[in-house]
Amino acid sequence: MKIKAFLIGTVLVLLGIQSYGQNQLLGQSYNPNVITTAVPFVSIAPDARGGSMGDCGVASEADVYSMHYNPAKYSFLDKKLAVGLGYSPWLHNLVPDMHLAYLAFAMKLNPESALAATLRYFRCGDIEFRRTAEETPQKYSPNEWALDVAYSRMLTEYLSGSVAGRFIYSNLTQGYDESSAGWSVAADVAVYYKRPVEWFRDMDADFAWGVCINNIGSKVSYRNTSIEKDFIPTTLRFGPSLKMELDEYNSLAFMFDVTKLLVPTPPLYKRGADGQPVIVDGQYEIEAGMSDDVSVLVGMIQSFYDAPGCSYNDQMELVRFGKGYEELCEYNIGVGAEYWYNNTFAVRAGYFNEAAMKGNRKYVTLGAALKYNVFGLDVSYLVPVNGKVGTNPLENTLRFNLTYDIAK
Repeated sequence: MKIKAFLIGTVLVLLGIQSYGQNQLLGQSYNPNVITTAVPFVSIAPDARGGSMGDCGVASEADVYSMHYNPAKYSFLDKKLAVGLGYSPWLHNLVPDMHLAYLAFAMKLNPESALAATLRYFRCGDIEFRRTAEETPQKYSPNEWALDVAYSRMLTEYLSGSVAGRFIYSNLTQGYDESSAGWSVAADVAVYYKRPVEWFRDMDADFAWGVCINNIGSKVSYRNTSIEKDFIPTTLRFGPSLKMELDEYNSLAFMFDVTKLLVPTPPLYKRGADGQPVIVDGQYEIEAGMSDDVSVLVGMIQSFYDAPGCSYNDQMELVRFGKGYEELCEYNIGVGAEYWYNNTFAVRAGYFNEAAMKGNRKYVTLGAALKYNVFGLDVSYLVPVNGKVGTNPLENTLRFNLTYDIAK
């Protein structure tokens, strides 16, 4: 089994991407241009709260799981010391023993600053490796994990900032075929703004917005002797939220998140009359777009304008739909709502949308929460809205979270 093929397959499985041979635009068919990265598990929403609100969280109220969405929110945490534990069976329709576990810790150092740490562990299930059909398979249990530490501080009365560090370890092939584990060191930078507003008569409200860039870090290689390395999922996330205190017992919040991978878009390589890529001086010739063999910083900047804007169909005809259109397709949108009764019981809902050209993940999310004394329980459920029932790998995805307020 080729290592490269295994890694690409793992990326697609982890993200739950539905692969379509063609898409339709203005009556013309074209092949999608999906952006893939190494270690996609760090992009999976690990908590049930954000997972039940369309993967929104960059501007929602702070909690112990804020690391994934916006670590700057920790300065607004209303708990002095809290611990959270999350668990999610992932893509169990495809791999029954694949799961994501998440451990989070947050502590207010003083009214202006906070410290947080999280550990994310992803088990890929048991996999058999073999070079030929006759070879005795070797069984492995690939796994990946990431350790995060963040410091958040108030910059003004209503604005906070944060810097987080992350170590990512990915052991997918466990030494098979002279491969090695991949690792990366990354950082997050984030800001969060929240203040009371008087937009409604006889109703208190809080408006907030947040901006976060996750996983600014080194590329990953799964061979010590290889110069070929893959980008990690550097992601821009931004959006607003509004929370309204309907009365003494009821509150309602709405939020809107926009996310974009700050990773180069794969170029469209030129193909000859026989349908094979054209090679010039040992390199594939680019038909449209820009080379993705660039540094991390250049790739982040280039990701805003490097889309090819065209693709080949099955007849090897070039279909043009515009660079601007494809760039817009790289922005994913999530919307979410959260209702609390007496700060004890909550119901949540959301929707996440990804363009068909970039993966076609579209799903509705639902969830609920219950707080009792120092404990909190959150549950979320994912319902895909594309594809036939029983064919979507994300179908029936559940997430569970248990939170414990130690200081209380």
